[in-house]
Amino acid sequence: MNDDLSTSVPSPDKATSWERETLERLVMAQLDEQRAARRWRIGFRLFWTLLVLAALWFSFHQNKANTSHNPSSHTALISIQGEIDADANANAEWVMDSLRQAFEDEGAKAIVLLINSPGGSPVQAGMINDEIRRLKALHQKPVYAVVEETCASAAYYIAVGADQIFVDKASIVGSIGVLMDGFGFTGLMDKVGVERRLLTAGENKGFLDPFSSQTKPQRAHAQQLLDQIHQQFIKVVRDGRGDRLKETPDIFSGLFWSGAQAVELGLADSFGTLDSVARDVVKAEDIVDYTRQDNVAERLAKRFGAAMGEAMVKTSLSLMPRIR
Repeated sequence: MNDDLSTSVPSPDKATSWERETLERLVMAQLDEQRAARRWRIGFRLFWTLLVLAALWFSFHQNKANTSHNPSSHTALISIQGEIDADANANAEWVMDSLRQAFEDEGAKAIVLLINSPGGSPVQAGMINDEIRRLKALHQKPVYAVVEETCASAAYYIAVGADQIFVDKASIVGSIGVLMDGFGFTGLMDKVGVERRLLTAGENKGFLDPFSSQTKPQRAHAQQLLDQIHQQFIKVVRDGRGDRLKETPDIFSGLFWSGAQAVELGLADSFGTLDSVARDVVKAEDIVDYTRQDNVAERLAKRFGAAMGEAMVKTSLSLMPRIR
């Protein structure tokens, strides 16, 4: 019986060998899995890199074809649609880039700004207005603004840089004013019993905080800022419209008017559309769009850049020492 037990139990050397072989197989399997995962990651990143490069190449050559092989005589179109903001399609960088391309094209007889915007940033609008006036003086080409539904506030700030403004009878035009809006919840917090704990360095650093009370000096400072920007807006309108503007007590009050009223007040010149202005005013019916858009290549590049940035951050964090 003892002989049977001794033959069924593996020797210590054999057991150790079996464990070693099992561990080696597990380690090799893990290494193979890591290598495969690494190859997939590298291949995936290479694929996206090639895709982005191909899209950028296609977009570049398409834009070059659109701007380099234009009709010998045409109307250059630049659309300003939606909110005017640094993070929107109607931002100063893109609009100014489109303006420069249009002005520098010898085939473009005139530039038409097709506007449908409720307004936005006065800074972005001011930069565009300045660039319009600079390019007009440099290239001696006329600029016309054509309003669709709305041309208000910062959009009108841009439009007055044009030589003439054309509207529809029912367009919304004007709103020559500046605002700074927000909410105050101090009374509600007192009723609910919530205490605001805001720490600042500088007594006025948090004066726009919605959960803190606003003092009279702070309100006066904000109003002075708004009044200064408003006067800048008024000066741009007066410079752009000149004697055509029929000033009334309400003209710079922030009110807006219909297209028909805007023509009567001198805020606009006449009625017209993109096609009618190209045909009857510019005398060049061929219209070439110079508007810069957020195309597929740029979206891919942004996403790829964000993904690569996130991967780099994760990699750098993984290499940092940790305290456990």
